[in-house]
Amino acid sequence: MADQIKSEASPSVAAPAVELIGIDKRFGAVHANRAVSLRIAVGSIHGIIGENGAGKSTLMSILYGYYQADAGEIRIAGKPVHIGNSHDALAHGIGMVHQHFMLVDPFTVLENVMLGVEGGYLLAAGAAQARAELQRLQRDYKLEVDLDTPVGELPVGLQQRVEILKALYRGAQVLILDEPTGVLTPQEADHLFRILRALRDEGKTVILITHKLREILEVTDRVTVMRQGAVVAERATRDTTKEELAELMVGRKVLLRVEKSPAKPGPVVLEVRGLTVIDGAGVRRVKDVSFDVRAGEIVGIAGVSGNGQSELLEALSGIRRASSGTVKIKGSECGVTHTIDPRAMRALGLAHVPEDRQRMGLVTAFAINESAILGYHDDKRYNGPLLMDRDKIIDLCGRQMGDYDVRPPDPRLRTAALSGGNQQKVVLAREFDRDPELLLVGQPTRGVDIGAIEFIHRRLIAMRDAGKAVLLVSVELDEILSLADRILVMFDGRVVGEVAPAQATEQKLGLMMAGASEAAA
Repeated sequence: MADQIKSEASPSVAAPAVELIGIDKRFGAVHANRAVSLRIAVGSIHGIIGENGAGKSTLMSILYGYYQADAGEIRIAGKPVHIGNSHDALAHGIGMVHQHFMLVDPFTVLENVMLGVEGGYLLAAGAAQARAELQRLQRDYKLEVDLDTPVGELPVGLQQRVEILKALYRGAQVLILDEPTGVLTPQEADHLFRILRALRDEGKTVILITHKLREILEVTDRVTVMRQGAVVAERATRDTTKEELAELMVGRKVLLRVEKSPAKPGPVVLEVRGLTVIDGAGVRRVKDVSFDVRAGEIVGIAGVSGNGQSELLEALSGIRRASSGTVKIKGSECGVTHTIDPRAMRALGLAHVPEDRQRMGLVTAFAINESAILGYHDDKRYNGPLLMDRDKIIDLCGRQMGDYDVRPPDPRLRTAALSGGNQQKVVLAREFDRDPELLLVGQPTRGVDIGAIEFIHRRLIAMRDAGKAVLLVSVELDEILSLADRILVMFDGRVVGEVAPAQATEQKLGLMMAGASEAAA
């Protein structure tokens, strides 16, 4: 509490660490930032939240020099500055940890940190100086990581520490973090928060961009809410709630946890036994995995990205050939090790919402009505004696867009014109509309606005209640805990345990996601 009082009082006794005044930015017809003004106190953790397209990332990109504002002013420690690129930002003490890390995998931690600031022609002398400084930073901020390990061999939590070390080594006094916990276990996220608090207590300033309201409430001192390019509210974190922040972000009340009745599981729809998947490099990505999914239930698979969930979904949907094992849908064995393909799986009553909607779910250059029939374009409803019936396709797409609240509701627009959340709704509408027996869903709300998350969760529960079998893969533990009737945890390609939601906690699941057995967790 003392830290919060100190950080909130600082604007009255010192200039803000960062002040943005009337920042305006357009990209063609898109008004990304609308006269945005905000003050960020020295020695505070300041959260910025908002839906996709709210303008928060654009605003931080202007502060870090990636974009130039059309109008407005940036002040650092009370002085007007011009930030033309990231080098200018660093010169003014601003560092940024990106959502997708900017690291060279074959280089060691030390080499990554030194890259671009080698310290002259004598690399040995520069390396010795860098090592000494990094060891000090590690001690001061609990950023322990082996400086001589290649970055590509580190887990993502440690790679993130390397990014923070890079920024601090370059003298950052203001540190911007963009969605920093998207690839972390709960335990890794907790350790990150301890690091951020330590940075704040040493007088550093942290700007946290996230869509996770729990994190905002747990770690920030103040929070700014953006909507449609403008600041709509600012709150002291201790004076607000998840519900208020969600309503401010969306402009209406939002149900943060989906309401559902107890599941009524029926017969087994999906039976997986001993499934193993080896990738093109000869690495076993899925290792002897076995489980069932019944009609009328949602089985959730939790795990940090890269632990075999993607390859499992691809094998079950017919995209990737399995190396061994069996898969049965409603008792019919699928030849996943030799003859299977996505069309054959669809014929057995399977629908698939892929993890990456733009790479595997849509063709963004196509019109929306064309994306809405991908995989189903040979359906008799869409085809006349010789040619496809374009009017029927547009009519069907229009109905789906209305049912799933896709905006703007014009089937003739290019798919690329839709926001990420609306693109996701197009994929969901296409797959759900087939009335499948089995639904495979990968990361259903990745990059999706909080309002669209509520809508998607309701639809998934409706599919379950209609007697469909749903296999849900998500890295969002809140989503798994909210939706799943049974939870499987994957680590290093294996299912390491099954947990009933009533007994599941983020801490327990996080330990299992890090490799601990269910009993140990």
